[in-house]
Amino acid sequence: MAALHSATPPRRPMRRLLRPLSLGVALSLALPLAGVSAACSASEGAVGGAAPGSGTQGASGIGDPDFPEDGNGGYDVEHYGLKLSYDPGSRRLSGSATVRARAVQDLTAFDLDLHGLTVSQVTVDGAAARFGRRDDELTISPVARIAKNARFDVTVDYAGVPDPIRNYANLGTYGFIATPDGSFVTCEPNGAKTWFPSNDHPSDKATYAFEITVPAGVTAIANGELAGTPVTSDGRTTFVWRERHPMASYLATMTTGRFETRTGESAAGTPIYAAVDPAFHGSLDTLYTKTGQITDYWSTVFGPYPFSSTGAVVDDYAAGYALENQTKPIYGGFAPDSGVMAHELAHQWFGDSVSITRWKDLWLNEGFATYAEWLWSEHEGGSTADTVFRNYYAKTADSMWSYPPGRAQRADLFNGSVYTRGAMTLHALRREIGDATFFALIKKWTASHQYGNATTEQFVGLAEQMSGKDLSGLFDAWLFQPRRPAAVA
Repeated sequence: MAALHSATPPRRPMRRLLRPLSLGVALSLALPLAGVSAACSASEGAVGGAAPGSGTQGASGIGDPDFPEDGNGGYDVEHYGLKLSYDPGSRRLSGSATVRARAVQDLTAFDLDLHGLTVSQVTVDGAAARFGRRDDELTISPVARIAKNARFDVTVDYAGVPDPIRNYANLGTYGFIATPDGSFVTCEPNGAKTWFPSNDHPSDKATYAFEITVPAGVTAIANGELAGTPVTSDGRTTFVWRERHPMASYLATMTTGRFETRTGESAAGTPIYAAVDPAFHGSLDTLYTKTGQITDYWSTVFGPYPFSSTGAVVDDYAAGYALENQTKPIYGGFAPDSGVMAHELAHQWFGDSVSITRWKDLWLNEGFATYAEWLWSEHEGGSTADTVFRNYYAKTADSMWSYPPGRAQRADLFNGSVYTRGAMTLHALRREIGDATFFALIKKWTASHQYGNATTEQFVGLAEQMSGKDLSGLFDAWLFQPRRPAAVA
């Protein structure tokens, strides 16, 4: 998540996605690529010690105590095959979602997350299954028990007008948002359920295939890479995208509309896909060029780029924020400056490749991406990371000192402290262990947890291991105490 776009950016986020410092093809249901699926950890039906479902009923939540109804227990998703058709005029979405999963317990029933939309049919391994709805839970009862460790396919056919999540805590509106010419889809933290049935929590990552059909002249953009040339027939065009690397559900998108696009490769050879609404025609070349430059630079700082392509999308929807959709960050209603782009592209490592296990550890995403902005400023000859750190530290009355960023709060998940004080934690760590160890630590972190999930405790443990120091006091002061830490030398 990144900055609100304004002439004078705020020093503290007021809602999600704000950054505190301005500076006709068949849908493949193939299994993940060899060497990738092993890094995709199973949810095991529980996160943070929560119990799985009762008996052979999968739990209705994955076990995150702050978001108890998000995700589901009893299975681990390996792949989503999404066949989608959207008409901007009527705002109607029709979908057939095939979810390939592995049972982590015996199952006679399990849930998927789905908000609104009407389900017409559910099958499990090709056999019709019973299903029921309660709030955002779709409960499915297959005709035969699914044995623990067995793989199974569940297909859900559904349709309707997507309803985004509105006025949720301090998060505003997110999920599937209709626009005059298509859709603007940004799903953090739990908006994937507004357009496809899912295990909607970042601790259960999966690969994706998208087959999206829209009126001719409309472009459909999703994660990963296009599988061939879009096919037009009877006035409608079908785009097939595949993301072969594990992805958290909130990073999935099916942004549609009228776009101008540019494709090519970065200097280091990473494919780039850039798209802008015609209202931002003049920004396309800069968007394309900067995306490649920043991706290549972060590859030298954070380790090899973890995905098969990079990109950017600017839509003419006045969201005023950006989201790090995997492989294609999206910017809502503004042409981003390089600082915002540096933030979103850093998320491809921190949040997208290395994802959080629980929402309380959100600083591992936002603190790292914010610190990346400071590093980019220094790289570009602007303020150094140390200068930015000290300027923030001098703000003795800032409200971030009363909000410990190591424990993000559900009702204020994207508080400015998670961004700024999270970034300050990293700078304090850097000063304590030295540049050589710090940057080696960052590369080790992204390599050790690539395509998987991680926790604050794991980061602290790795930092102590690599530095040979007891860092408990430093992390406690910067992440967990509701007060301004002692000065850093």
